[in-house]
Amino acid sequence: MGEEVLTGRPTAEQIERLFVGTPPLYTRLQVARLAEVSQDLAERIWRALGFATLPDDAVAFTDADVAALKRVRAMMDGGLLNDQTIIRMTRALGQTTARLAQWQAEIMIGAMLDPGRTPSDADLTAIMETSRRLLPDFEQVLVHVWRAQLAAAGIRLLANTDITQEVVPTRLTLAVGFADLVSFTRVSRELDERGLAELVEGFESRAADVVAKHGGRLVKTLGDEVLFTASDSRAAALIALDLVAASRKDGPEVRIGLAYGPVLPIMGDVFGTTVNLAARLTAIARPGTIIVDSELAGCLADVPDIELGRLRRRPARGLGLVQPYVLRRADEH
Repeated sequence: MGEEVLTGRPTAEQIERLFVGTPPLYTRLQVARLAEVSQDLAERIWRALGFATLPDDAVAFTDADVAALKRVRAMMDGGLLNDQTIIRMTRALGQTTARLAQWQAEIMIGAMLDPGRTPSDADLTAIMETSRRLLPDFEQVLVHVWRAQLAAAGIRLLANTDITQEVVPTRLTLAVGFADLVSFTRVSRELDERGLAELVEGFESRAADVVAKHGGRLVKTLGDEVLFTASDSRAAALIALDLVAASRKDGPEVRIGLAYGPVLPIMGDVFGTTVNLAARLTAIARPGTIIVDSELAGCLADVPDIELGRLRRRPARGLGLVQPYVLRRADEH
């Protein structure tokens, strides 16, 4: 059977057929029965993926959905994963891929459409055709990158696990950094929507490149702020210094807070007093400066090309008095 040729404005059914492949054949009750999993588990998996609960008579599931649920059942039957772990893994998959899909769709649309005019049916058809041609290659690259990221995550865990600890430690000792765009509220009022989007994307892109360059991990982005971690204190310092330098060049400036200590990893994020301290230090940093805590300052005391200046102790909300240090390159004046 040949590939469907799109003409006119793409329909929802055509979009679904392009990306999912097979047409929907089953209701949610039928797909659970065919996969031989409980209806309750099937619904919990569907919700964890981020999809709305459908009526009992809605035909919305494909043979691929049945096959996926059968794989889940096989993992559980083999004792590899229990219900709770399945749902947690599914939620991680759903939230990550939802953001990835939305982001990639926005990139494609932004690259192919003229923002100055209303897209025609022919424009939308062209996007669909380009997607059809790129989809197989993107799918292969996605799996490759995911495997590489799993390897990197495993190596990070291994590097942060003492031989006396469990294989997967409850807590990790990391350097945590927040980089915050200075005067973001004021600047955002002066920009239109497109200019604001370019500002935020430029900031996140610079941050992602710098963090990756030094072997850190970009944990999350919050528009005008990024959170990153590094297992090595020197790497964390270099990330912060390069972020300040890049922002001075491309603007607007950033201010950064860094702290070193135990963190609790949950759902790809990090929590704990060390994270809170880094946020508090960011709040007291001046534009274009990096403030670090005493723990990280001690780790960096003998690192060449890095200079630390002790500041007066000051209160940090919820943490009492803290001893901050300003971090700079040794050749800065």
